[in-house]
Amino acid sequence: MEVGAKLRELREAKNLSQGDIEKRTGLVRAYTSRVEHGHTVPSIGTLEKYANALGIPLYRFFTDQESVVKPKLPRSDDSSSWGSRSKERDAFQALAKALSRMDERDRKLLLNMAQGMARRGGKH
Repeated sequence: MEVGAKLRELREAKNLSQGDIEKRTGLVRAYTSRVEHGHTVPSIGTLEKYANALGIPLYRFFTDQESVVKPKLPRSDDSSSWGSRSKERDAFQALAKALSRMDERDRKLLLNMAQGMARRGGKH
């Protein structure tokens, strides 16, 4: 759906005029009209102003769903993934430093070796 048409749909569902939106956002009514008619594409920052004025989450401009399922992301304190601990981060930094001193051919060779070891699952 076009963002402008969605803005108009959401605004009208709240029984708000373009003038009401102007008062709530500080964006002139003519600008809102241009957005709603597809003559102007608003920035994300402007869409955030519209969302706040309408009392809706930003994603509503991009979907007809009332709510979206949020993906389950690992918590930042999840120590089950390698590289999340301080010692492992230090190892990453040391590796990055070493890689920066290598030429492209050696980096590719090292990457191929690491990928081969990962495919074997670390078995010797």
